[in-house]
Amino acid sequence: MKKTPNDELGRLTAEEFALARKIPVAVILDGIRSLNNVGSVFRTCDAFAVEKLYLCGITATPPDREIHKTALGAENTVPWEYYRSAPEAIGHLRDEGYNIVAVEQAEGSVPLQGFECPEGGKFALIFGNEVFGVSDGCMALCDGAVEIPQAGTKHSLNIAVAAGIVLWHFFRSIHIDG
Repeated sequence: MKKTPNDELGRLTAEEFALARKIPVAVILDGIRSLNNVGSVFRTCDAFAVEKLYLCGITATPPDREIHKTALGAENTVPWEYYRSAPEAIGHLRDEGYNIVAVEQAEGSVPLQGFECPEGGKFALIFGNEVFGVSDGCMALCDGAVEIPQAGTKHSLNIAVAAGIVLWHFFRSIHIDG
């Protein structure tokens, strides 16, 4: 077995990616402290063709060398917008018809593997602060919550890892062609 060379992977150019169909998912980062986590989420949003990334509160924005270090240029391909607060971003997305879903261990949360993505639905997924999770103010505005089942002692994942798992679920559940 050998690795596929980069030039045979069929990767889109930045221009082709801008025109490509996206999954109807927006990501909201609610007060993310680590610039490496922000960069990693940019890269994951690029990989899974997310519509837009919303950076809120203390979450850093591009251009930034530390974000670029893990984003590897995805900060230039994934559309993003900054809001002073995540509730402001939520209000905007609700007005656009998005279902607001926290990625959080919460009363009434649905295990990720049991979350159905109805056809035609649009979703805004909120990922919270590395220590405090999704803020109470955002939780009060959510239509629901999904939770990643875990079996270890920590009962939490790095936000970049959680984003990868959740966005993969949505990507595979929402069929798009090219």
